Amino acid sequence: MPRRKPLSNSQIICIALLWILLVIYAIGAGRPSGQLFFGIIASGIVVFVTIYKDIRRRGK
Repeated sequence: MPRRKPLSNSQIICIALLWILLVIYAIGAGRPSGQLFFGIIASGIVVFVTIYKDIRRRGK
């Protein structure tokens, strides 16, 4: 499988801001619960590990 193109700085900022906005919306929309916090943490790991790997690979 060919490597994908690295993310640009504007793409990284856009992805992070969208994730933050979704978290604010999810917390503000209803009563926060354990399931909601688990989903936020899991999605944060998926989003920010991908961004971290991309930035780390860019430095090589």
